[in-house]
Amino acid sequence: MTDRVSVQEKIPCVFRTAVLQRQSSKRQDQSYHVGALNEVTTKALEANVRKAVASEKVDGTCVYVQEFRGKPWLWARHDVKPNKQAEKRFKKFQSAHQAWEMGEKEEPEPTFTWNVGKDLKKPPEHWEPARGVRRIDGQLQPSSSGHVPGWVPVLKDSRSHCWHLASTDLDKDVALLLQRKKDDCNKTLEVLMVRLEELLGQTLELVGTNVNANPYGLGSKKRPVHLLVPHGALKFDTPPPFDHEELADWFATPAGQVEGVVWYCDDGQLFKLHRHHLGLTWPVEEPSLTTLPVVITVDIGQYEWDFPESSQFYLFGRLKGQQFDSIRVVQWLDENKF
Repeated sequence: MTDRVSVQEKIPCVFRTAVLQRQSSKRQDQSYHVGALNEVTTKALEANVRKAVASEKVDGTCVYVQEFRGKPWLWARHDVKPNKQAEKRFKKFQSAHQAWEMGEKEEPEPTFTWNVGKDLKKPPEHWEPARGVRRIDGQLQPSSSGHVPGWVPVLKDSRSHCWHLASTDLDKDVALLLQRKKDDCNKTLEVLMVRLEELLGQTLELVGTNVNANPYGLGSKKRPVHLLVPHGALKFDTPPPFDHEELADWFATPAGQVEGVVWYCDDGQLFKLHRHHLGLTWPVEEPSLTTLPVVITVDIGQYEWDFPESSQFYLFGRLKGQQFDSIRVVQWLDENKF
């Protein structure tokens, strides 16, 4: 597994899945559940997934670092979605397939036919499709979710990406990362500052106070905290099992208090398992990410520029060298907790 992971498309489940007629553990208003069967997919087996590196699936929003206007830049995930009429047809197609899988109806049409020129909304300015998106006759094709995955550059005046901007200083080309400290046997987390050019071609997960209802309990309304976690950075010391019963038991252990698992195969393929695939709930009271001590190594003194005192870079920089029991309980120098 390379250190520079780039997740461009939706990751498939490592197990075969089926629509089960029971209450969803993910959506309260959904009367069916997409569950994982106790059978590893053929594709995963061919990729030798049992020998793959297993890493924590982090609950945030995906970002990508690539060049924009000639310099390293942070890009936000933006999927081009179908318009209302096409979405209505696609949902009808999905419902028919779900009913068939549950044995309620006859087999529907095997594939959904898109009229790409008419069915999709217009992408925003500067939008780029994710690598590997399928094309037919030069036309980008939606994935099985009905979306075309892609990216938009995070612009400095963007209100919709204000939390992305909190984790990155685009003028100074630097970002704040949260990852395992490499020289401490993976037993400690580290908040550090790196140049964006060091992250080129890499995807990361933005986590924090205002992302996905903040399952990790970071920051507060008064002092929100938003950090970037490189994909694949939170590797498990002991790989989780593949058997259903053993996996359910593993998810109940301290190490298993995670949203899910991602397996990184030697051939570059990725496979995942979400707690919801096993009917387990998320978030949990004490995620594994919050049980590790964290050391702050943000060094703003090495740069010539001044950071605003309200910025995370300045606040974390003042804590350089300090260690805390959890990323949840970091304290500023005025002793006010996040």
